[in-house]
Amino acid sequence: MTTDDTTMSRRPGVGSMRRKAVTVSESSLVRERLLDEIAGLPWLVEPAVAGVDLVEWARQHRDHLEQKVLQHGAVLLRNFDVSSLARFNEVISALSSGALEYMFRASPRTRVDGNIYTSTDYPADQVIFPHNEHSYSPRFPLRLFFYCHQPSATGGETPIGLTRSVMALIPPAIRERFQVRNILYVRNYGDGFGLPWQTVFQTEDRAEVETYCASVGIDVEWKANNRLRTRQIGPAIVRHPRTGEEVWFNHATFFHVSTLPPAIRDSLNSNFAADDLPTNTFYGDGSPIEAGVLEVLRDAYLRSLVKFSWQQGDVLFIDNMLAVHGREPYSGQRKILTGMAEALFSKDVQI
Repeated sequence: MTTDDTTMSRRPGVGSMRRKAVTVSESSLVRERLLDEIAGLPWLVEPAVAGVDLVEWARQHRDHLEQKVLQHGAVLLRNFDVSSLARFNEVISALSSGALEYMFRASPRTRVDGNIYTSTDYPADQVIFPHNEHSYSPRFPLRLFFYCHQPSATGGETPIGLTRSVMALIPPAIRERFQVRNILYVRNYGDGFGLPWQTVFQTEDRAEVETYCASVGIDVEWKANNRLRTRQIGPAIVRHPRTGEEVWFNHATFFHVSTLPPAIRDSLNSNFAADDLPTNTFYGDGSPIEAGVLEVLRDAYLRSLVKFSWQQGDVLFIDNMLAVHGREPYSGQRKILTGMAEALFSKDVQI
């Protein structure tokens, strides 16, 4: 199912071209095709002639790219002149209302400039399981943008897969169980694992945390020594606001302790009770999710994935509700940056 796009070559001069006077309304300016026809994503767009300004072309063809990202979940913009953070930011603005601040955090990231962040600061030897960004959160981005400023020497792919495929691979009985019972997310901060609450909520003020959580339906419990536990219930399946389709969109698998690498999982389980772990998930009534169900879910995610090798200057445009993403281990230096756009509230897409 997966395809490594290692045979595609960069046309001479394209990677270093500067903006020129080109009529950007001509449809012949770009070439388009599916990168992986079996998986159905990503949709690949490349310049067909030298000097195409991606920002101007994307701005004038935004409706077309919108249709492609809704159809295929992800669009890969390759071999255009995107060689700086500023250009990446311009691409985001051309295709959305602009990058959002990373709030209610779960992954370690570094702010690079404005609302552009490193894609993740997890160690290079770790696999990041596929997920939809912020699908645990009452407020999440509809759109994600990734920019390859520097590909790694080996590995470091960002596998992607359609949530349509994930949902089709989950047996109807399991889907229905989650749709009825929902998902309980339990997070603990300040116990020496995971992100501290000050980082997650971007404040040192407990009152600000309480105000934010109350506004989005998150229960707050302050523990001894300035530690925090939050609980929230969220849906497993939601309705896409533009396609109208039902999509599997949640962190039940990603946040569950059993999805962690065995050594980390076993260490955490030996030191913490189930509701004291940095993150863990349950059915909405607080009962445990069965091990067999979690195995089925993990298999569905992994079977949906397609991989491609990053090339310098690549921009990956993702519909966050229609496509999952992860990360492969890598060696050498790697700099993949990300921006999130178009905030939605979970309550507005619940079925």
